[in-house]
Amino acid sequence: MASASSLRFVVGALGALGLLAGCGRTVAQPVTLTDLKDRTLQFTLTDVDSVERDAPSGSHRFTLVFSAGATCARLADGVTATLNGQPMKLEPGGVPDTGVGGRDVCVPPRATFDFDPKQWNDEPTEDLRVILQDDSHSVLLVLKDAKAKRRFFRIGGDPGTLRRGQNHTYVWLPETDTLEGSAEASLIPVGGGAAATLGVTQEGNTSVVAVPSGTVERKYILRLSGTALGQVLTCEGVAGCQGGLFHSEDTEVVVNP
Repeated sequence: MASASSLRFVVGALGALGLLAGCGRTVAQPVTLTDLKDRTLQFTLTDVDSVERDAPSGSHRFTLVFSAGATCARLADGVTATLNGQPMKLEPGGVPDTGVGGRDVCVPPRATFDFDPKQWNDEPTEDLRVILQDDSHSVLLVLKDAKAKRRFFRIGGDPGTLRRGQNHTYVWLPETDTLEGSAEASLIPVGGGAAATLGVTQEGNTSVVAVPSGTVERKYILRLSGTALGQVLTCEGVAGCQGGLFHSEDTEVVVNP
């Protein structure tokens, strides 16, 4: 006979997968925002600038995702989402109908906003204010100075030239961000070849990038990337809010002696 603890384990496992209907499919329960108030709102700002290709979809995007719960959830009709007053694309979540066999996967409710990097670069830095609401409840997330175009600014020297055996300094902007950990840097040969990871010494938002003395003289793409902490000013209507602000950029450079 199964013990009480093992029965609780089985019930919990079924709950995590969602309720099962006929034919073995997972059922996504229709929910309101009130039903999601015990979950965490996870956010990501993605800001990726590439010189090798046109920016693919999602390169400049702010994303909100509700954390997983005991059952698979699909937002009921009537929920709206805005970012600084502009509508976000709302994806209610649930179990996608792929039309093929296989294991069902529960997709959590989410909202996205694709921003214009040039517009954000030209406009003043300001807080990001996200509001989700329906007839039952509202959720408010405010991130300090998060509406801004991120970049690495070269201190001293020609931005298009790197010297072998020397250090080169870059500062993450805007200064209101706090870089989490160290930035990453790599050199990618133009025309093909293996990328080389460069050493980075980090102090605050300042990254000192070391170019090895044995680096071959030629054209490269210098790729710099990092993640800043999202400073949450307000988090209302959910159990918590957490996330980060990711930026990556490519610069054409020539390595000289």
